[in-house]
Amino acid sequence: MFPARLDLLRRDQGERSLVTLCGDIGPATAPLLRAALERCLLDGATVIDVDLTLVGSCDARGLNVLLTAARRAGRAHATLRLHHPCAQIARLLTVTGSAPRLLAAPGTRVPQVRFESPAGAGARAPREPARRRERPVLKDGIRLRRLTRWQAEAAREDIADLAAESLTGASATVCHDREDFLRRLTVSAHHPGFALLVAETTLLVGCAFGFPVGPDDRARPGFVGVLQESVQRSTARSRFVVLTQVVAHPHAQQRDIARRLQQRLLTELDAPLGVALFHPADSAGQAAFASWGWQNMGEFVGLPGAVAPCVLILPREGVPSAVR
Repeated sequence: MFPARLDLLRRDQGERSLVTLCGDIGPATAPLLRAALERCLLDGATVIDVDLTLVGSCDARGLNVLLTAARRAGRAHATLRLHHPCAQIARLLTVTGSAPRLLAAPGTRVPQVRFESPAGAGARAPREPARRRERPVLKDGIRLRRLTRWQAEAAREDIADLAAESLTGASATVCHDREDFLRRLTVSAHHPGFALLVAETTLLVGCAFGFPVGPDDRARPGFVGVLQESVQRSTARSRFVVLTQVVAHPHAQQRDIARRLQQRLLTELDAPLGVALFHPADSAGQAAFASWGWQNMGEFVGLPGAVAPCVLILPREGVPSAVR
């Protein structure tokens, strides 16, 4: 069985870019498509025409890439239009309600760019290589930056796009995770001391946000007060940061970006310990945090809510944990 492949050709006419695709859009090829569309916007294209004549299929991840690119194009006063989708893609656009946002108007004509190969009509590979942008993340090129509340509000849609791309692969789950992410961001932003950090190169590649909890919070009624008492009893730390979310773009340096974001957030909020809560059934989330150096303390019984959450902790670098 041959691996999934997507060949790409781009031709520019003034501020208009024509992107012609050949192959399938799926988990292995969606990153290439995302990078190509982002490059069009970075190069100043105001109209991006995507020719799907030679595309055999597109999954939910690929659709999410197209919807994200269309949103970002709109914010840059540009447009992205899809042309000549196959029957499977047309059904996907109709079922998800994405057709009005992505499909070009009926009758709109787009120039054809042909894939040629001297090996004959049956050959898949184009003679001209795809215009692929280099990986956006290089270790020494990552910049960490704390956003103000106003900046966080302005960037919330881009941050939610990053979370959806990083955490899910199915369209229904994407919507659920994106809405859940925005809800947690809004709730966290109302806590005193809220902080949000982003990691970026020319693109947004990661984020982490949370809020501090200290000894004075023990007297507060509700979840925060009970959590403060529970964590202090288990770790001997009276001050910590609740990290509501950590997201890093999926690539080879994902773990390094996430680790740096978490440690910087603990430093910014002057806390020796980070605390994260997970549903016991969220084994994937717990495994991801464990790969970033978090210690699983197990389920904390007694916290408000129908389910006893698993509590993971991360000591700030250079500060030993009280629990081993």
